Amino acid sequence: MSQKEELYRPLPLPDRVQLPPADALAAARGFHDYMRKRHSVRDFAPDPVPRAVIEVCIAAAGGAPSGANQQPWHFVAIADAGMKARVRAAAEAEEEAFYAGGAGDAWLRALEPIGTGASKPHLTVAPWLIVVFAQRYGLAADGTRVKHYYVPESVGIATGFLIAALHHAGLVCLTHTPNPMGFLNEMCGRPANEKPVMILPVGYPAADAVVPAAAKRKKPLDEILTVLG
Repeated sequence: MSQKEELYRPLPLPDRVQLPPADALAAARGFHDYMRKRHSVRDFAPDPVPRAVIEVCIAAAGGAPSGANQQPWHFVAIADAGMKARVRAAAEAEEEAFYAGGAGDAWLRALEPIGTGASKPHLTVAPWLIVVFAQRYGLAADGTRVKHYYVPESVGIATGFLIAALHHAGLVCLTHTPNPMGFLNEMCGRPANEKPVMILPVGYPAADAVVPAAAKRKKPLDEILTVLG
């Protein structure tokens, strides 16, 4: 038997969620309407979120498809107040340089309707921070490198799963990407083959939470869809 035959073992489709066309359309519309209620939030309530909820949401993200099923991601969930303060201090140091001109005028003008700045209180107010790491390559048991494929695409899909799972659990989050983010490897104790790509503050929205009016402007379907055939 060849190695390929040993590695590949087909299984009958274990789960089938196929719906009749009318039900499929209703389900798709329901999901669309529900996801339209998802908002990126910067104003968090300090109310605690059970660890189990975060773990299940991350488990859902871990079920995302990935190149060669290598699952090139790692998630670090932070609830410790001191650790969150360290992350905030390091992130704000990078943001201050960014908003002081490092980003360039065009980028800063693009951010004006969003109302962001160098101060990131959500990093300490939100009960959880989830740091998403991309594994640039794997490590075999003997320490040799294992090439990973389609890492950015795979991690992006998993992060989308995570955001949807958090929304489904009644939580809000924010995609936060200070640049550079190398400080997170040391803080989170992650190895050199992993690259931090995003911080997600997670929790419940504050009673007086707001969102930028510009964030409600989404491109219409005819601008994001081309149908052939």
